[in-house]
Amino acid sequence: MQLEIKNISKKYGSNKFGLKEYSINISSGILGLLGPNGAGKSTLIKIISSISKPTAGNIFLDGVDIVKNPNSIRKVLGYLPQDFGVYPNLNAYEFLEYIGAMKGIGGKGLRQRIEQLLEGVNLIDVAKNKLGTYSGGMKQRIGIVQVLLNDPKILIFDEPTVGLDPEERLRFRDLLSDLASDRIVILSSHIVSDIESIADEVAIMKKGELIIKDSQENIINLATGKVFETTMDKIALSQFKTNYNVVSSYRLQNEFRVRYIAEKPAENSQLMTATLEDAYIYATKK
Repeated sequence: MQLEIKNISKKYGSNKFGLKEYSINISSGILGLLGPNGAGKSTLIKIISSISKPTAGNIFLDGVDIVKNPNSIRKVLGYLPQDFGVYPNLNAYEFLEYIGAMKGIGGKGLRQRIEQLLEGVNLIDVAKNKLGTYSGGMKQRIGIVQVLLNDPKILIFDEPTVGLDPEERLRFRDLLSDLASDRIVILSSHIVSDIESIADEVAIMKKGELIIKDSQENIINLATGKVFETTMDKIALSQFKTNYNVVSSYRLQNEFRVRYIAEKPAENSQLMTATLEDAYIYATKK
């Protein structure tokens, strides 16, 4: 299965672009979408999901233009939006059976699949409780289950780990890894560690444009040799931030240990091994 996105633009008003001549090819596996707020990640996801139409450009799914034929992707799509909601007076079984009916799924196999998926996200013990009693993380897990009900070939998740605790996030990553072998999985997140742990490829966006799409290894190489650490006091740190691209800083008694990106290091600095987060910051701040 192959998604070809060609010169997609989304224009709002006379001169504001959500996406601008955006082109990318997506194959089976997990693609991580990274970008700051306003980068266009959600706009891109909504267009791929046929919720929104582009101002210009085309998207082809195995050669079929889904802008002109949106049903060609809808029947193979599972989508979890960032603002996923539930019906609070329904329990998990009732809600998921309702979603299944909307997706055209029914019969004896549906209940079995619901139970299997609820087991996978560790909600089977509370499946008969009303969804209004669920925590935010539990509702998010129900959202993940409804995405998988129709066994879709294209999975799109927009900030899926918001509200999940560390154990739930790990379980979600394992689930995605199991699903990705013969599916297209698009994972949009501002949590770099979520993408770093499972994405086969990463696409970094900024201001509606694609900066780079490549393997994690090649993207991390962008920052290799440019990541350093040094130690300084609070007053020096304030000035340092105006001259260098600081990734992080943490207190060590009366001083701060500062990780930063630069073409040339400051005095008394130590070269560090670059990470995906370093490369992401380097690419978006360059």
